[in-house]
Amino acid sequence: MIVFRDPADVPDGFGPSVVAIGKFDGVHAGHRAVIERARVDAATSGAKVVAVTFDRNPLAVLRPDKCPPDLIGMNQKLQLLAETGVDATLMLTFDESLANLPARDFVEDVLVSALGARTVLVGADFRFGRGGAGDPAFLRELGAELGFAVDVVDDVRAIDEGRRVSSTWIREMLAEGDVATAAKLLGRPPAVWGEVVHGLERGRALGYPTANLSQELEGFVPADGVYAGWLIDEGSADGMRRGIRYPAAISIGTNPTFDDVPVRQVEAHVLDETDLDLYGHRVEVQFVERIRGMIAFDGVDALVRKMADDVGRVRESLA
Repeated sequence: MIVFRDPADVPDGFGPSVVAIGKFDGVHAGHRAVIERARVDAATSGAKVVAVTFDRNPLAVLRPDKCPPDLIGMNQKLQLLAETGVDATLMLTFDESLANLPARDFVEDVLVSALGARTVLVGADFRFGRGGAGDPAFLRELGAELGFAVDVVDDVRAIDEGRRVSSTWIREMLAEGDVATAAKLLGRPPAVWGEVVHGLERGRALGYPTANLSQELEGFVPADGVYAGWLIDEGSADGMRRGIRYPAAISIGTNPTFDDVPVRQVEAHVLDETDLDLYGHRVEVQFVERIRGMIAFDGVDALVRKMADDVGRVRESLA
């Protein structure tokens, strides 16, 4: 997948293209429905498939007080979009300049001039241009004038609840620790990415060494607790990408038994690996099932017994 950071980076004659536009926070089932429709449209015309998205939630600029936390970081978004099979992603910097760009200028400069759009796919709630003046109806008007079609993709809804699949719903589930439901809405396990850093090494002393993730991680961290999941080792920054997957018992919280961790920590114990050196490696931690909430234990012995039980339950969950 080619990544463009600015319309000016798109080479002359790049199109024709079928363009899917959206925030794509989470690249969840609803987003992938839009992209899949774009791929089908492109297959019959020989056009390229392009995702147009933003480096941040537009609300971070327009209404910072109303901006929710991101489900995924920018690097995660690019990888997930690449996995959908798009040919290119245009990652626009959403700043005051873009926020104030008139709707017509956005269409003419980005969709027509840069990408040579033949079809543009959006969701029903899509808004664009200064003050959100553009909507799907206006986009259709411009398309009729400028030579592209507009396809408004219906919402994807959960069969059992009838609720629209959305980033908001996924955030709610993760905040409750319900990673299993979040995974159904995402179409994959929710995950965080980060670098493994040195911690207090208390887990190693207790017989359960953990990989501690840096506070500068990407992704939405679920509710405190212990989870079954996977750790994927992507290797060190200066080395080859590895992509090795390990089963893991994952802890999120502030270690209430010892009460000496000031901020929430994500740490993963890789099952059956006691000498694994991951320091400095970038890893992805995927959450499959919540095993229990985070509680304080009456002493180290009780904690160790519970950790052994947690590992057993993680094995069962991942079997």
